[in-house]
Amino acid sequence: MPHQVSFVNDQPTYCLITYGCQMNDADSEAVAGELAVHGWQRAEREDEADAVLVNTCVVRRSAEQRALGRIWQLAPIKRQRPDLIIGILGCLAQKDGESLLAQMPHVDFVVGPRDLPSVGSLLSEIRRDRHRVARIGHIDTPIAFEAEPLRQNPLKALVTIMYGCNNDCSYCIVPRTRGREWSRPAGEIEAEVARLARNGWREVTLLGQNVNSYCDGEHNFADLLRTVAQGSGIERIRYVTSHPKDLSERLIEAVAGTPTICENFHLPAQAGSDPVLQRMNRGYGRDDYRRLVEGIRRAIPDAVITTDLMVGFPGESEQDFADTLDLARSVRWDSAFMFMYSPREGTPAARWPDDVPTAVKKERLARLIELQEAISAKVSEASVGSRQEVLVEGPSRRSDEMLMGRTRGNKVVIFAGPADWIGQTIEVTITRASAHTLFGERVQTDNGQWTTDNGQRTMKNGQ
Repeated sequence: MPHQVSFVNDQPTYCLITYGCQMNDADSEAVAGELAVHGWQRAEREDEADAVLVNTCVVRRSAEQRALGRIWQLAPIKRQRPDLIIGILGCLAQKDGESLLAQMPHVDFVVGPRDLPSVGSLLSEIRRDRHRVARIGHIDTPIAFEAEPLRQNPLKALVTIMYGCNNDCSYCIVPRTRGREWSRPAGEIEAEVARLARNGWREVTLLGQNVNSYCDGEHNFADLLRTVAQGSGIERIRYVTSHPKDLSERLIEAVAGTPTICENFHLPAQAGSDPVLQRMNRGYGRDDYRRLVEGIRRAIPDAVITTDLMVGFPGESEQDFADTLDLARSVRWDSAFMFMYSPREGTPAARWPDDVPTAVKKERLARLIELQEAISAKVSEASVGSRQEVLVEGPSRRSDEMLMGRTRGNKVVIFAGPADWIGQTIEVTITRASAHTLFGERVQTDNGQWTTDNGQRTMKNGQ
């Protein structure tokens, strides 16, 4: 579901609707910071806003269609209020550019990902001159926001460390919409995380299309992790996303040897068949992936490993799909995001026949989900009886009487407790588990006092 990111400041007013990944969430928070500097404030409802901005995703056809549908829904509001400014931000804007203005007469501007810092000044220009514009020309240039992002979560912050992607996976449109890689300087990232720590944030997630290829000219990603962990004072550090072909032993060593770096690896496998992986241009085979996972688990036995899996890629045979099922049984991911392939115009794979029938795609996806759900349930059940360090994030979605937090492995834990535990890092004993949720009780000492970890562990894995 989309979510709105709006922040209170002075008039005029705006609404910002975000679709897609955490990179888009971070981009929207950065845009909100720029809008605040330019004097814009939140509108409670879209039909009361002076500007409605839609930050879009096109990684899959379904995501693009949801964003387009939402933008078309704004047309009646524009007819009633011609002064309303409507803008399309992000990947859809970069992909289709000025053609969106021709197709959608109610849209005033489109801005690609690396032109997002200009949104505040652009809105002022449009309010004054009422012209329509497309800004998509800086796809491969460095990007810098002048204002601090206006972050939604008071405990956990998103910090973008790099933009773009140099991989050429045959199915992926991201290089076309986000450009080639550019890494922010390590010192700039460390300073931002240190500010977050001083201002009360407990956890950061470092973001990039492929964080493992981060390089600012002096530091690689393992260097950056250690620098941020040692110099910023933040309690927990996460990162996404890691490309399996680029995950180094130095990175595994950094995670294993640094208490503030969480033991959570998201490693998109995409498929378990060597021929399919080769056509995808992923740069590794099924045995390479297995060896990588084995290396992680040797160094970090309690690592939580998650993945992305695609079914129905062009040419995928029943044996190819069986190989993906076999990889799932072998690796035993904690969880997986699973989806059907959909062609993306402009990618190499889009030129190939989409020759796996939709009915077959759906049937394979159902089989894969059934298998992975059973694996996830077994993996979660193995946690029962363990003690987990949990950052308490807020009330449970289903009951205000229960609290929700996440383990270092990013698993959701539900437990009873008062509201004043929110924001604390506590120890919880896991009492039962489902495939995607753990349930527990806060640990008490022999004298009845609550235990609190507060991120002060010095070693991992009980060493």
